[in-house]
Amino acid sequence: MSVADLQKIIDNSERVVFFGGAGVSTESGIPDFRSVDGLYNQSYAYPPEEILSHRFFFDNTEEFYRFYRDKMLCLDAKPNKAHRFCAELEQSGRLSAVVTQNIDGLHQASGSKKVFELHGSVHRNYCIKCHKFFDVDYIKNSSGIPICDSCGGIIKPDVVLYQEGLDDATVSEALSAISSADTLIIAGTSLSVYPAAGFVQYFRGNKTVLINRDKTPFDSNADLVFHEKVGELLGKIKI
Repeated sequence: MSVADLQKIIDNSERVVFFGGAGVSTESGIPDFRSVDGLYNQSYAYPPEEILSHRFFFDNTEEFYRFYRDKMLCLDAKPNKAHRFCAELEQSGRLSAVVTQNIDGLHQASGSKKVFELHGSVHRNYCIKCHKFFDVDYIKNSSGIPICDSCGGIIKPDVVLYQEGLDDATVSEALSAISSADTLIIAGTSLSVYPAAGFVQYFRGNKTVLINRDKTPFDSNADLVFHEKVGELLGKIKI
Protein backbone atom coordinates (compact mmCIF):
# COMPACT_ATOMS: atom_id res chain seq x y z
CA MET A 1 0.00 0.00 0.00
CA SER A 2 1.55 3.24 -1.16
CA VAL A 3 0.82 6.93 -1.56
CA ALA A 4 0.45 6.25 -5.28
CA ASP A 5 -2.40 3.82 -4.55
CA LEU A 6 -4.14 6.47 -2.47
CA GLN A 7 -3.54 9.11 -5.13
CA LYS A 8 -5.18 6.86 -7.72
CA ILE A 9 -8.25 6.34 -5.55
CA ILE A 10 -8.61 10.09 -4.96
CA ASP A 11 -8.15 10.84 -8.65
CA ASN A 12 -10.91 8.37 -9.58
CA SER A 13 -13.40 9.52 -6.92
CA GLU A 14 -16.32 11.89 -7.35
CA ARG A 15 -18.04 11.76 -3.94
CA VAL A 16 -15.50 11.39 -1.14
CA VAL A 17 -16.59 11.53 2.50
CA PHE A 18 -13.93 12.13 5.13
CA PHE A 19 -14.76 10.56 8.51
CA GLY A 20 -12.34 11.86 11.14
CA GLY A 21 -11.53 11.50 14.80
CA ALA A 22 -9.11 12.93 17.36
CA GLY A 23 -6.04 11.80 15.39
CA VAL A 24 -6.85 14.35 12.69
CA SER A 25 -6.23 17.24 15.09
CA THR A 26 -3.33 15.93 17.18
CA GLU A 27 -0.91 17.27 14.55
CA SER A 28 -2.37 20.71 15.30
CA GLY A 29 -1.35 20.31 18.92
CA ILE A 30 -4.74 19.27 20.26
CA PRO A 31 -4.30 16.30 22.61
CA ASP A 32 -6.55 13.27 22.68
CA PHE A 33 -8.14 13.80 26.10
CA ARG A 34 -8.79 10.07 26.45
CA SER A 35 -5.07 9.48 26.87
CA VAL A 36 -4.82 9.75 30.64
CA ASP A 37 -1.36 11.03 31.53
CA GLY A 38 0.53 12.30 34.54
CA LEU A 39 -0.72 15.86 34.10
CA TYR A 40 -4.35 14.78 34.32
CA ASN A 41 -3.64 12.63 37.33
CA GLN A 42 -1.85 15.46 39.11
CA SER A 43 -4.33 18.22 38.31
CA TYR A 44 -7.73 16.55 38.46
CA ALA A 45 -9.39 14.24 40.94
CA TYR A 46 -11.53 12.61 38.23
CA PRO A 47 -10.78 10.93 34.86
CA PRO A 48 -11.60 12.98 31.73
CA GLU A 49 -14.51 10.72 30.76
CA GLU A 50 -16.20 11.39 34.09
CA ILE A 51 -15.62 15.15 34.00
CA LEU A 52 -16.98 15.38 30.45
CA SER A 53 -20.27 13.73 31.33
CA HIS A 54 -23.79 15.11 31.53
CA ARG A 55 -24.15 14.26 35.20
CA PHE A 56 -20.80 15.78 36.17
CA PHE A 57 -21.61 19.01 34.30
CA PHE A 58 -24.70 19.58 36.42
CA ASP A 59 -23.35 18.16 39.70
CA ASN A 60 -19.87 19.73 39.57
CA THR A 61 -20.21 22.59 37.09
CA GLU A 62 -17.29 24.66 38.34
CA GLU A 63 -14.89 21.70 38.28
CA PHE A 64 -16.17 20.81 34.80
CA TYR A 65 -15.27 24.28 33.56
CA ARG A 66 -11.85 24.18 35.22
CA PHE A 67 -11.00 21.12 33.13
CA TYR A 68 -12.88 22.35 30.05
CA ARG A 69 -11.06 25.68 29.82
CA ASP A 70 -7.70 24.07 30.52
CA LYS A 71 -7.91 21.04 28.24
CA MET A 72 -10.67 21.49 25.67
CA LEU A 73 -10.27 25.10 24.53
CA CYS A 74 -7.18 24.89 22.32
CA LEU A 75 -7.93 28.17 20.60
CA ASP A 76 -4.40 28.78 19.33
CA ALA A 77 -4.43 25.57 17.28
CA LYS A 78 -4.26 25.96 13.50
CA PRO A 79 -5.50 23.63 10.75
CA ASN A 80 -2.93 21.08 9.59
CA LYS A 81 -2.38 19.32 6.27
CA ALA A 82 -5.30 16.94 6.88
CA HIS A 83 -7.75 19.82 7.32
CA ARG A 84 -6.36 21.61 4.28
CA PHE A 85 -6.58 18.42 2.21
CA CYS A 86 -10.31 18.20 2.96
CA ALA A 87 -10.93 21.86 2.16
CA GLU A 88 -9.05 21.66 -1.14
CA LEU A 89 -10.75 18.42 -2.15
CA GLU A 90 -14.14 19.97 -1.43
CA GLN A 91 -13.23 23.03 -3.50
CA SER A 92 -12.28 20.72 -6.36
CA GLY A 93 -15.79 19.26 -6.25
CA ARG A 94 -14.74 15.75 -5.21
CA LEU A 95 -15.41 15.80 -1.46
CA SER A 96 -19.08 15.85 -0.57
CA ALA A 97 -18.78 16.10 3.23
CA VAL A 98 -16.60 15.93 6.32
CA VAL A 99 -18.03 13.93 9.20
CA THR A 100 -16.03 14.66 12.33
CA GLN A 101 -16.00 13.51 15.94
CA ASN A 102 -13.88 16.56 16.84
CA ILE A 103 -15.23 19.71 18.46
CA ASP A 104 -12.38 22.10 17.59
CA GLY A 105 -13.77 23.75 14.44
CA LEU A 106 -10.48 23.32 12.54
CA HIS A 107 -12.16 21.94 9.41
CA GLN A 108 -14.19 25.13 9.07
CA ALA A 109 -11.12 27.22 9.87
CA SER A 110 -9.34 25.60 6.93
CA GLY A 111 -12.21 26.46 4.57
CA SER A 112 -14.43 23.36 4.59
CA LYS A 113 -18.11 24.19 4.14
CA LYS A 114 -19.96 20.86 4.48
CA VAL A 115 -18.97 19.67 7.95
CA PHE A 116 -21.13 17.48 10.16
CA GLU A 117 -19.93 17.79 13.76
CA LEU A 118 -21.20 14.67 15.50
CA HIS A 119 -20.06 15.81 18.94
CA GLY A 120 -20.80 19.53 18.56
CA SER A 121 -18.36 22.43 18.77
CA VAL A 122 -16.56 24.47 21.44
CA HIS A 123 -17.35 27.53 19.33
CA ARG A 124 -21.06 27.31 20.16
CA ASN A 125 -22.40 27.79 23.68
CA TYR A 126 -25.86 28.54 24.98
CA CYS A 127 -27.73 29.50 28.13
CA ILE A 128 -29.66 26.48 29.40
CA LYS A 129 -32.40 28.82 30.65
CA CYS A 130 -33.09 31.32 27.84
CA HIS A 131 -31.00 29.69 25.05
CA LYS A 132 -29.04 32.84 24.27
CA PHE A 133 -25.94 32.10 22.17
CA PHE A 134 -22.39 32.80 23.36
CA ASP A 135 -19.13 32.41 21.45
CA VAL A 136 -16.07 30.58 22.73
CA ASP A 137 -14.31 33.78 23.81
CA TYR A 138 -17.08 34.45 26.32
CA ILE A 139 -16.37 31.07 27.92
CA LYS A 140 -12.61 31.43 27.74
CA ASN A 141 -12.62 34.89 29.33
CA SER A 142 -15.09 34.06 32.09
CA SER A 143 -14.15 32.60 35.45
CA GLY A 144 -15.82 29.93 37.53
CA ILE A 145 -19.22 29.05 36.08
CA PRO A 146 -20.08 31.22 33.03
CA ILE A 147 -23.42 32.93 33.52
CA CYS A 148 -25.80 34.37 30.93
CA ASP A 149 -25.64 38.17 30.87
CA SER A 150 -29.34 38.34 30.04
CA CYS A 151 -31.08 35.99 32.47
CA GLY A 152 -28.40 34.70 34.82
CA GLY A 153 -28.70 31.11 33.65
CA ILE A 154 -25.78 28.70 33.40
CA ILE A 155 -24.09 28.53 29.99
CA LYS A 156 -23.43 25.08 28.54
CA PRO A 157 -21.09 24.25 25.65
CA ASP A 158 -22.87 22.89 22.57
CA VAL A 159 -20.85 19.69 22.78
CA VAL A 160 -22.14 16.16 23.23
CA LEU A 161 -21.10 14.99 26.67
CA TYR A 162 -20.98 11.40 27.84
CA GLN A 163 -24.52 10.21 28.70
CA GLU A 164 -25.97 12.51 26.02
CA GLY A 165 -27.30 11.52 22.61
CA LEU A 166 -26.11 12.81 19.26
CA ASP A 167 -28.16 15.42 17.42
CA ASP A 168 -30.70 13.61 15.24
CA ALA A 169 -30.49 16.02 12.29
CA THR A 170 -26.67 15.90 12.23
CA VAL A 171 -26.71 12.10 12.38
CA SER A 172 -29.25 11.87 9.56
CA GLU A 173 -27.24 14.16 7.26
CA ALA A 174 -23.96 12.42 8.07
CA LEU A 175 -25.38 8.97 7.35
CA SER A 176 -26.91 10.22 4.10
CA ALA A 177 -23.52 11.56 2.99
CA ILE A 178 -21.70 8.35 3.92
CA SER A 179 -24.24 6.08 2.25
CA SER A 180 -24.06 8.03 -1.03
CA ALA A 181 -20.25 8.36 -1.16
CA ASP A 182 -18.11 6.46 -3.63
CA THR A 183 -15.00 6.68 -1.41
CA LEU A 184 -14.81 6.79 2.37
CA ILE A 185 -11.65 8.01 4.10
CA ILE A 186 -11.60 7.05 7.77
CA ALA A 187 -8.87 8.96 9.57
CA GLY A 188 -7.50 9.43 13.07
CA THR A 189 -10.05 7.30 14.86
CA SER A 190 -9.83 3.96 16.65
CA LEU A 191 -13.45 3.25 15.67
CA SER A 192 -14.12 2.31 19.28
CA VAL A 193 -16.48 5.12 20.33
CA TYR A 194 -20.11 4.40 19.59
CA PRO A 195 -22.49 5.30 18.11
CA ALA A 196 -20.17 7.27 15.82
CA ALA A 197 -17.97 4.27 15.04
CA GLY A 198 -20.98 2.43 13.65
CA PHE A 199 -21.47 5.05 10.95
CA VAL A 200 -18.93 3.41 8.64
CA GLN A 201 -21.27 0.44 8.28
CA TYR A 202 -23.56 2.63 6.17
CA PHE A 203 -20.97 3.02 3.42
CA ARG A 204 -21.98 1.32 0.18
CA GLY A 205 -19.38 2.77 -2.18
CA ASN A 206 -16.29 1.47 -3.96
CA LYS A 207 -13.20 2.20 -1.86
CA THR A 208 -12.48 2.53 1.85
CA VAL A 209 -9.23 4.11 3.04
CA LEU A 210 -8.23 3.87 6.70
CA ILE A 211 -5.51 6.11 8.16
CA ASN A 212 -4.73 5.73 11.85
CA ARG A 213 -1.60 5.53 13.95
CA ASP A 214 -2.68 2.26 15.57
CA LYS A 215 -4.55 -0.78 14.29
CA THR A 216 -8.35 -0.70 14.39
CA PRO A 217 -11.07 -3.38 14.31
CA PHE A 218 -11.89 -2.19 10.77
CA ASP A 219 -8.42 -2.68 9.23
CA SER A 220 -9.32 -5.95 7.53
CA ASN A 221 -12.37 -4.34 5.87
CA ALA A 222 -10.54 -1.42 4.26
CA ASP A 223 -9.09 -1.37 0.74
CA LEU A 224 -6.11 0.71 1.88
CA VAL A 225 -4.70 0.92 5.41
CA PHE A 226 -1.99 3.32 6.60
CA HIS A 227 -0.65 3.30 10.15
CA GLU A 228 0.83 6.79 10.18
CA LYS A 229 0.00 10.41 10.90
CA VAL A 230 -3.00 11.63 8.95
CA GLY A 231 -1.66 15.05 7.95
CA GLU A 232 1.76 13.77 6.91
CA LEU A 233 0.15 11.23 4.57
CA LEU A 234 -2.56 13.45 3.08
CA GLY A 235 -0.06 16.24 2.60
CA LYS A 236 1.56 14.09 -0.11
CA ILE A 237 -1.64 13.86 -2.17
CA LYS A 238 -2.06 16.21 -5.12
CA ILE A 239 -5.56 17.67 -5.52
